[in-house]
Amino acid sequence: MQMAGAVVASCFAVFGLAGCAFVGAFQRKMMYVPFHQSESDMIALGRNLGCEPWRDETGAIIGWKSANHERRAANRLLVFHGNAGYALHREHYVSGFEGIDGGRKWEVYLFEYPGYGARPGALGQEQFVKAGLEALNALEAKDSRPVYLLGESLGSGLACAVAAREADRVAGLFLVTPFARMRDVAAQHFRFLPVGLILRDRWDNMAALSRYRGPMAMLIAGQDEVVTAAQGRLLFESFGGPKRLWEEPDAGHNTIDFDAGVRWKQPVSDFLLDGASRRLSQ
Repeated sequence: MQMAGAVVASCFAVFGLAGCAFVGAFQRKMMYVPFHQSESDMIALGRNLGCEPWRDETGAIIGWKSANHERRAANRLLVFHGNAGYALHREHYVSGFEGIDGGRKWEVYLFEYPGYGARPGALGQEQFVKAGLEALNALEAKDSRPVYLLGESLGSGLACAVAAREADRVAGLFLVTPFARMRDVAAQHFRFLPVGLILRDRWDNMAALSRYRGPMAMLIAGQDEVVTAAQGRLLFESFGGPKRLWEEPDAGHNTIDFDAGVRWKQPVSDFLLDGASRRLSQ
């Protein structure tokens, strides 16, 4: 019986090691869910949504912006979208924020991750952060208007990472359904694996935000089944700068209300702009 038990235990150990090896090798394909389209198809889709390509100095598409912005808004909002899909799936941020105060407050840029949509590139935290910093540089090279960051879900990791590295250049943060640490989110979904040992892209938002002290607005979904509302609350409580929390108590991770008339959009805008103004005056 002891020998049989040892054999069973050995089998479980072998299968466990095999599972860890598999997840370790393919975790980025499991973590990131990009949708792909040709550049011509993306441009046609953007045109239908009222968006045009946002290109870098080489002419490559790095995101999207409104094609109908008639006046120069006072501030720029750089959007790092959630995991699945591509940037044009988040056009509601463009129409929503650019609709505030007749378009005078915000000009919105939808950043595209390397490896998503029609943008080439490898998936991963290092590549995303590098591209995010380059996007910030591109906006600042264009003119001196303040740049705010919006990070949605996975994008909260990139927004926090960029804010941590360039705290003085980021005027404010708006985090939508964010997480505190990717390690903890992964552990919730893969309880049988030692994710703390094998996870490559750690996206530690709590550590990142410890190096940023600008205004931070947060929107969480009370029934978030992906990262959980508890993760957002933990991140919010850990932040030591000016902050404000909004919650949609009945929403899931992907059912937040983004209609133009939602109650939180104007207050979020006011909080961020007022917080940045106070920060500059200190």
